Amino acid sequence: MRTALDNGHLRPWGRTGAAVVGVAALVFLAVCVLPAAYMIAASLSGNPSDIARTYQTLLLDGRQRDLLLNTTALGLCTAIGATVVGVPLGFGLARASGRRTQLRRLALAAPLALPPYVVALAWVYVGGAAGLVAQTIGHDVLSGWTYSLAGAAGVLILVSYPLSMLATEAAVRRVDARLEEAALLVAPPRQVLARITLPLVGPSIGAAALLVFVLAVSDFGVPALLGVRVFTTEVFTAFAALYDFGRATVLTLPLLALAALVATAAIALVGDRLLVGRRLSSVVPSIAWGRRTTLGGMLDIAVLMVALVVPLLVLGYEATRTGPPAALADSGAPIVTSLILASLGATCIVAVGAWLGYARARTGRRAGRLADILFVVTFAVPSTVVGIGLIGLWNRPGLLGTLYGTDGMILVAYLARFVPVAALILAASVRQVPASHEEAAAVAGARWLRTVTRIVAPQVTLGLIAAWVVAFVLCFGELGATLLVAPPGESTLPVRIYTLVANAPASHLAALALLQSGVVLAPLVLLGLLRVRWTPR
Repeated sequence: MRTALDNGHLRPWGRTGAAVVGVAALVFLAVCVLPAAYMIAASLSGNPSDIARTYQTLLLDGRQRDLLLNTTALGLCTAIGATVVGVPLGFGLARASGRRTQLRRLALAAPLALPPYVVALAWVYVGGAAGLVAQTIGHDVLSGWTYSLAGAAGVLILVSYPLSMLATEAAVRRVDARLEEAALLVAPPRQVLARITLPLVGPSIGAAALLVFVLAVSDFGVPALLGVRVFTTEVFTAFAALYDFGRATVLTLPLLALAALVATAAIALVGDRLLVGRRLSSVVPSIAWGRRTTLGGMLDIAVLMVALVVPLLVLGYEATRTGPPAALADSGAPIVTSLILASLGATCIVAVGAWLGYARARTGRRAGRLADILFVVTFAVPSTVVGIGLIGLWNRPGLLGTLYGTDGMILVAYLARFVPVAALILAASVRQVPASHEEAAAVAGARWLRTVTRIVAPQVTLGLIAAWVVAFVLCFGELGATLLVAPPGESTLPVRIYTLVANAPASHLAALALLQSGVVLAPLVLLGLLRVRWTPR
């Protein structure tokens, strides 16, 4: 077996390694990159004068400018709000250790697993209840706020602040505690925070804010449910309701450009720190932060109440008003279909993402940075754009057409959306395995595949489990692409919830949403408890 070292990273050069990684890369390009590339190519095909007229309309039409303004405002409000909420929580987690901190992290990160449209549905019910109360006092604020840009941003903040929190915690834990210890000898804690800690963790906080911005402008479920006009909803309407493929194609361009630009800026800010590195210290001096523990605990409770407890309680109350069994019985087929497809999708995603993650972890800095950009940009492509791109690619005669119109297209949509996430998670896990382990095996004559399966895989077992759980949660909650590619007569639970919003009783919708929340939270809790068990007291 031939190997090479590039900037301290082991790169496989054997035929087996090249073949396995090459197949995974081809799958990634085919299902993740091609849909967006197809949409761009489709917007540039046809008569040049028609193309010029279409782009002129896109740039000059006041409706398009309003869409761009709404989309940008939604992303900015969500990014700023998630940063304001997540950064203090991240600092609090970074200043503690032990099993109790693991449980705090698990609880505070739980809203990230909830599908955003489920949280939006819960707050719709809260707003409706507020409206009934307002009829008696003549003042209704919350009900009107729900169906607005501010309401959509508020919901997205509640489900995305954990990204900012986790990024802040990871960045703070990488700060050498000796720097702060030395500064505390001559300066007050506030000055140490402003002059030393924040400048060191600022790039990671900024990158997390940019990623939250991209995910917010790419979201479809929340704006669609709350009636907020943004590009993702207009793309879906143009294609699914008006059957105007040309308009839907052109509307994707601002989204793709915005997602690519912001995602690239995020990677440029965070650099190699996107993959978890070594932790220089677990806890910094208590003199700087110990007096803030009470305030931090109150903040934890307040955030959990608003982001997790209240939505689940509201859904539970609505679901029990007429009894959930009827709603669950009527939606038995979509529930089973979602569980099966999410499990299969998560398995396929990890099977592809594992090899991509390994290749990313063992490649050089420059190529790795390009891979990170590609992963983040493809994940940031809105789900409605992915769905239309898949339809354009697969809805044709021949071999591709045999899969179109079956549940296999939903699996393809899952792969297209979430392989990049699994690749980044597993790249971070593989990076924790020293390359010297593989070098020693290669010197002993072990083949590459045997080395990976016998040496690397056992050391990244928790990472593989985490990637599968994350992929399952994301697949089980996927709405935008699934809504477009699902075959006639077939439905997943998210699609079922979305299609019943206008006509079904609130109790039925709440029961289905509560079931979905339980399914996505259960594996996250199990994974968290597993990590807590492995954490020293």
